Amino acid sequence: MTMDDWIRIAKDIRGVYEMFDGFVVLHGTDTLAYTASALSFMLENLGKPVVITGSQIPIFETRSDGRDNFIGAVIIAGRYTIPEVTVFFNNKLYRGNRTTKVSTGRLQAFDSPNMSPLATAGISIQVDYRSVFHPTCLKKFTVFDSLNRHVGILRIFPSISAETVSAFLQPPMAGAVIQTYGAGNMPSNRTDIIKVLEEATERGVILVNITQCMHGSVDTIYETGEGLVQAGVMAGLDMTPEAALTKLSYVLAKKEWDSDAKKAMMTTNLRGEMTVVNQEDEESRELDVISSIARALHLSSSEDIEHVKELLIPTLFFSAISNADLKRLEEIYRNGIEINLQDASGWTALHMACNEGLTDVVTWLLKHGASVHIRDRLGRTPLSVAIENDHHKVIELLLKTGAHLTESTQKLGEELVTAAGVNNKKRLMSYYLAEADLSNSDPCGRTALHAACTVGSVECVRFLLDANVPTDVRDRTDLTPVMCAEINNNQHLVELIAAHEEINEEVRHSVRH
Repeated sequence: MTMDDWIRIAKDIRGVYEMFDGFVVLHGTDTLAYTASALSFMLENLGKPVVITGSQIPIFETRSDGRDNFIGAVIIAGRYTIPEVTVFFNNKLYRGNRTTKVSTGRLQAFDSPNMSPLATAGISIQVDYRSVFHPTCLKKFTVFDSLNRHVGILRIFPSISAETVSAFLQPPMAGAVIQTYGAGNMPSNRTDIIKVLEEATERGVILVNITQCMHGSVDTIYETGEGLVQAGVMAGLDMTPEAALTKLSYVLAKKEWDSDAKKAMMTTNLRGEMTVVNQEDEESRELDVISSIARALHLSSSEDIEHVKELLIPTLFFSAISNADLKRLEEIYRNGIEINLQDASGWTALHMACNEGLTDVVTWLLKHGASVHIRDRLGRTPLSVAIENDHHKVIELLLKTGAHLTESTQKLGEELVTAAGVNNKKRLMSYYLAEADLSNSDPCGRTALHAACTVGSVECVRFLLDANVPTDVRDRTDLTPVMCAEINNNQHLVELIAAHEEINEEVRHSVRH
């Protein structure tokens, strides 16, 4: 595997992103953790699951673990709302950029040293939704397909020479991951090496310090670690070597970021690759209503209070959504609600807000990681619900965040024909804003323009013509929209379409000449 292969995988996903609800990547185990880490950064604003898996025993062997790994990965990708790049191996689902290979011969080949699994598969699949990393910006899914190849990993060892370190950091090296002892320590008496590192950072080389230990994090509480900070080396906290290297390659390739911004991004948790300690006082996060109920029921143990929270918080959450109470939503969110929680009908909070046209609530939900791709039991996404209720601002907001239509072209054709047939211009506008092809036809070959011409809807015909739908499409009875207008004595529509075609012909003629 090379960086070119990572880019190819990312582009393949981008090419069919709107066609599928999730993706499974089959991969060899030796470099799987590198690929998982790289893809986690390259797939920006990812809203769907990407699960990477493989096998320790070749698939053609009778005892191969590949079958179970593959089936588990497909189930995770198709059934669960985990919009991350993950690794599924031996019944456990790990965050991709937290994963490293730990064994050459065991079926438990991978582990996530500093983070518990996102899901565990037994008789049922248990998902820790509170740990899932959600996109929180209102942008569409994109692929960043440029990586800086001038990066490397340098592992410090006793008596390593300053000359070796210096040679490693010479141009064209743009960034390096330094693996040091313990909690990020470099012997304080090795001032020669620290000087070499400082000279490199002054040249613009970005250096990131991670520990050689499997578990734990870099901490600058010791004098030996403080010297590296003064030399301009940044703390990589508990990143794996694979995550630190691929993140460095990704960040260095960002031309829109200056040197200071790149350094800041290396110490920022971009995709859940590092643990950032929240200093907020946990006691201040308790909801007042939960505290009141706990006192009324004389609950004292933390287990009892936690059980009450599990029962009541979902109800409070959906109530706050329907009341558009953003302040209460913030309080509930801080108490650990799963933002994509579904009710018995499969509706999420985003479905509910889209149904009511609560633009501010929709914005809040999207900024807190609500998924635009979840379907209810009838197969409707939040975008489908917004279209059904003609909430145009909500539709635009969802599209901006990466939502897209999931209905078949024939189903869309039926909906468009129905809307035009009852003179529902507002619904046609909803589909237009959702980037639907307004020329889609129903099973009879009729388009929305056929229906509008049949019922004599001037508004709908004008709207469809302004959207440049074709006027010469024939249905299964060989009728064009103009013929439908003539049959139903809608001569004014015949003239309207003729005038539109004449204008289009003049435009085409002027372009040719």
